Amino acid sequence: MTISIMKAVRLHEFGGPEVLRYEDAPVPALKPGEVLVRVYAAGINPPDWYLREGYKMLPPEWRPPVVMPVIPGSDISGVVAAIAADVTTFSVGDEVFGMVRFPSFGESAAYAEYVAAPATDLARKPAGLDHQHAAAAPMALLTAWQFLIELGHDQANPFQAQPHRLLPLNGKRVLINGAAGGVGHFALQLAKWRGAQVIAVASAGHESFLRQLGADEFIDYARQAPEEVVQDIDLVLDTLGGATTGRFLRTLKRGGALFPVYPLGFSGAEEAAKQGLIVSATQVRSSGTQLAKLADLLNAGTLRVAIDSTFSLADARKAHQRAAAGHIQGKIVLLMR
Repeated sequence: MTISIMKAVRLHEFGGPEVLRYEDAPVPALKPGEVLVRVYAAGINPPDWYLREGYKMLPPEWRPPVVMPVIPGSDISGVVAAIAADVTTFSVGDEVFGMVRFPSFGESAAYAEYVAAPATDLARKPAGLDHQHAAAAPMALLTAWQFLIELGHDQANPFQAQPHRLLPLNGKRVLINGAAGGVGHFALQLAKWRGAQVIAVASAGHESFLRQLGADEFIDYARQAPEEVVQDIDLVLDTLGGATTGRFLRTLKRGGALFPVYPLGFSGAEEAAKQGLIVSATQVRSSGTQLAKLADLLNAGTLRVAIDSTFSLADARKAHQRAAAGHIQGKIVLLMR
């Protein structure tokens, strides 16, 4: 029997967590090149609440048009329920995970029981991970990977005229600000995997967690401003970014680099150039090919996925409230239960 109605969380207006509605929605129709996934878990990411709030943090000319109602979310893990006639890479019953259509979005998104996803955005779920851990990985892990290891595309960079500049990590001193969060905890592990010495910056309650992931040094930002106590850093990955990210320029050695994950608001380009420093950013993009590589690292135990908390799809409002409270360790995940 064909299923035509599913449960989903949709927006009918912009606002706080209260505008997230758990309701019936049509199951998306498959288009050429797509896979219909029965979603078991969906990861929550900052772009989800950027959309919910109407992208108020972006300049007006950057805000994409949004046709209501709209389903938020990009990260999924589930089982293939159907495939378009031209898809040969997956079969019905395959367990898959992925970041769907990012940075754009369409009629089908993650906060739903079914998602129609481009096959190229998906990879087979790591066999050693359950669905909730697999759903927690795609956006945060791809962000860390594309900033630190492999850009993997040649599309125009919305944040700067030139492509993002990757730096070798072996033997380098790398500082990660916001190291306990989704991107941060993956970036720490990837940097260690590539031979870097890592200084993790987070609140005191995360020190043990970050040491277990391999941090060589830890700074509690509530007790010490990292830019006041560290010097001669090769690379700073600032997972928070924004207007304050320029403070990390003083920690870098000449030729060092600052990678702000959220570069909007940075105003120190002239100062950085005078000091011989690199400031570079990119926007994460969907890639099933890269996720397949990362699935191998996840299966091997080289990378660990940390989950802060889980909520049912019906409790998406509570999940967004948890995100707004901050001090997140790893990722927040919605379960389709």
